[in-house]
Amino acid sequence: MTTNTFDSAETNPRLPDEESIAVIGMSCRLPMAPDPEAFWELLRDGRSSITDVPEDRWQTVEPAADAGVRRGGFLDDIGEFDAGFFGISPREAAAMDPQQRLVLELSWEALEDGGIVPSRLRESRTSVFVGTLRDDYESLVHRHGTAAITQHTMTGVNRGIIANRVSYYLGLRGPSLTVDAAQSSSLVAVHLACESLRSGESSLAIAAGVNLNILGEGAVTGERFGGLSPDGVAYTFDARANGFVRGEGGAVVVLKPLARAVADGDRVYGVIRGSAVNNDGATPGLTVPSREAQRIVLREAYAKAGVGPDDVQYVELHGTGTPVGDPIEAAALGEALGTGRGTANPLLVGSAKTNVGHLEGAAGIVGLLKALLSIRHRRIPASLNFETPNPAIPLDDLGLSVVRELRDWPHPERRLLAGVSSFGMGGTNCHVVLAEAPAVVAGHGTGSGEPASVYSAVVPWVVSGRGEDALRAQAAKLRSAAVVRDADPMDVSWSLLTTRTRFQTSAVVLGEDRGSLLAGLDALAAGLPSPQVVSGTAQEGRLAYLFTGQGAQRNGMGRQLYEASPVFAAALDEVCAALDPHLDHPLRPIMFAPHDSPHAPLLHQTRYTQPALFALETALYRLLEHHGLHPDYLTGHSIGELTAAHLAGILTLHDAATLVTTRARLMHTAPPGGTMIAIQAPHDQVTHLRHRAR
Repeated sequence: MTTNTFDSAETNPRLPDEESIAVIGMSCRLPMAPDPEAFWELLRDGRSSITDVPEDRWQTVEPAADAGVRRGGFLDDIGEFDAGFFGISPREAAAMDPQQRLVLELSWEALEDGGIVPSRLRESRTSVFVGTLRDDYESLVHRHGTAAITQHTMTGVNRGIIANRVSYYLGLRGPSLTVDAAQSSSLVAVHLACESLRSGESSLAIAAGVNLNILGEGAVTGERFGGLSPDGVAYTFDARANGFVRGEGGAVVVLKPLARAVADGDRVYGVIRGSAVNNDGATPGLTVPSREAQRIVLREAYAKAGVGPDDVQYVELHGTGTPVGDPIEAAALGEALGTGRGTANPLLVGSAKTNVGHLEGAAGIVGLLKALLSIRHRRIPASLNFETPNPAIPLDDLGLSVVRELRDWPHPERRLLAGVSSFGMGGTNCHVVLAEAPAVVAGHGTGSGEPASVYSAVVPWVVSGRGEDALRAQAAKLRSAAVVRDADPMDVSWSLLTTRTRFQTSAVVLGEDRGSLLAGLDALAAGLPSPQVVSGTAQEGRLAYLFTGQGAQRNGMGRQLYEASPVFAAALDEVCAALDPHLDHPLRPIMFAPHDSPHAPLLHQTRYTQPALFALETALYRLLEHHGLHPDYLTGHSIGELTAAHLAGILTLHDAATLVTTRARLMHTAPPGGTMIAIQAPHDQVTHLRHRAR
């Protein structure tokens, strides 16, 4: 493997991975890309989502306006919002800026994508940082005069509430603020979130960006400023570059210190090794970029990350496609990272703005998602609309190369490393350094120490929603995701059980294989009865365990689970160690013996049957206890009564082992049809035991 400065502390006095921030969850709503998977497909396939403005928008814009005003990247319906899901009244929802609504939805989705049940964050030091710059909705409300102002207007249109609304709904106690640094707002929000995590101010962070182009006046403003492309196409770094194309949408990432992510067994999309923010200061004009300031912010970011310039493989550009901005960005990037690389090792560059438009306040986090997805899939998508380099951008001299088609990463034997740039028109510059996750956390662990083995032939998929319609919609969504991702059924079951909120209206789809589970989801989504689906309304209740009696034994029982689960194995070994001194032969070899072995018949002799059932039931209980299940009641039949008595704390393991083996021996030697005198504790202590641990 090629040696580089990635694992060196010489560039920086600290080892960067010690303070790296893991991206453990993400979500987005972008033009023609309602989620990260669809966004990746759009990028991978080299498609553009730029269209004419929807008919229900911008009635104030003349149809004769040029393409720069009439074209952009638009969401299908920004008015859709499930207010009831978030406990918001219809009247208050109508007064809320759609940007608030979108960030609420995306935050929930990103947390679930990260395997976090949102309700478990209540009163935690989780922070929320949201980048945005528009308040179109406030202008729209005030356009209708004072009659349109209600008791919810002040909170509904205040930009600071975009972040605060998330903190309020989830009950979060960390910092919560909306960042406006013009077009670099959302990447600055990511930078601030990382700094908050590194300082210990936050334990978890939600970083977001949102931009909705509700009013046509915004497009006209951009045109008269001189920034929009007259033909509605972004030509980043191309000779035809003549301005940017507007886009809208939002994105959210969930961040956690890498050490915590490793300990928790999280799936990690990538790690943020370092970032930096500065300002252009005095330039020839307020909105004229500074090559020097951009070069400085790049070098600061990589110095903090402990990364040398030759190690960077790809940079997601700010890349607006403007004739002034592109050459300055290229020159700064070449000076900081490209010069000296040689023509055989150019720095690859590209811009998502050519696919979805310039999301302005949310542009930086869109670029971050593109870079993360490129790392995750180990492929770099094309930057669209590039044919001939801008004459003011000597790519070869600068050591840069625009990605023209989907390609592999250069030097894939190295740990993948990318940068993301975002620059505000007022001079606030931000750059973030990304790397692929260390191999130990590249997958998605359970965090439980248990391997993902199949313990049963029947797999349960739990689905829930706020009401029947939501339940059916969730079933349809789960089916689509299961088909596309071809995930292991047990992995899906684990995620649904441990990382999803369970609402009152619930269903369990049961199946022995992927096909039967999908068929059950089809029935549930269509509202049709199916023997594979159990549905109903969840009620507050208590948990009871029933331990079986003699007759449930089988040769080899517990052997596969013993091999798969260290927790079960340790518990079974402990019980067998207590039982074996009272038996003629060790118990575990008898339990695990194949049906055709010499020891197999012993399991069906009462003197071994009952101790074996006691041992298996006790070990199963300890395994469930390890996974967080604590019953309120323990009941038992026959030998199961003694198991319940032991696990309820009435009998110690030593006493239970003596009683179980003595009982088994007496019953084994009793003559056929003889009379047994059973020793049984009072009914309220054994047969129906309230679990004392509760």
